[in-house]
Amino acid sequence: MKTFVVDASVAAKWLLPWAGETLIPEAEALFEFYSREQIQLLAPDLFWAEIGNVAWKAAIRGRISARDAERAVEKSLQFGFPSIPTLSLAPAAMSIALNHKRSVYDSIYVAAAVTASAELVTADEKLVNALGARFPVRWLGALRNLFV
Repeated sequence: MKTFVVDASVAAKWLLPWAGETLIPEAEALFEFYSREQIQLLAPDLFWAEIGNVAWKAAIRGRISARDAERAVEKSLQFGFPSIPTLSLAPAAMSIALNHKRSVYDSIYVAAAVTASAELVTADEKLVNALGARFPVRWLGALRNLFV
């Protein structure tokens, strides 16, 4: 079974699909394959804090209510996929960040994919453009043919 690491940019599309948001069908298809146990998903434990931050930011900007932000976080806790401890990823993430001029936050996801022999799926095109040639980082939009 194929394994993917997902980042908060993908999960935000599951939880807070705003009008005009791109890649919603691809994100939903990815989650549907996971729900049918056709693929495996996992994330570094940083993911859960980032989900909270995405929901908080949406509420602060008036895109959703505070209650909807709380519901988004509660819903994310039901995803059921495993987390990789950030502590175990920190050394590799720092090396990636320093060598490739990316944030440690982004690099933790990349390190998780490398450690798990998986591919990182992200909606962050800049991350894919920066690291996709050297690491298993795939843009959510490129999965269209696989999942839609």
